[in-house]
Amino acid sequence: MNNQNKANKRTLKGTVVSDKMDKTIVVLVERIKEHRQYRRRYRVSKKYKVHDPEKKFKIGDRVSIQECKPISKEKRWIVL
Repeated sequence: MNNQNKANKRTLKGTVVSDKMDKTIVVLVERIKEHRQYRRRYRVSKKYKVHDPEKKFKIGDRVSIQECKPISKEKRWIVL
């Protein structure tokens, strides 16, 4: 049972919006939700702090990120 949980890590795609920190980038992930009653679609976004040890990603790059164990207080994602 433990082996299955380790393999099921979430992966998301987003855009780099900040690379000012050392070995960290901020990735904006957008998704589309639908209102339950009115069926209107709207965009929801969330920012994730992502570990980037080589500092090779810049603002505007499209990246895939994967969940990992906590690296710091807010970093729980790594770049694929």
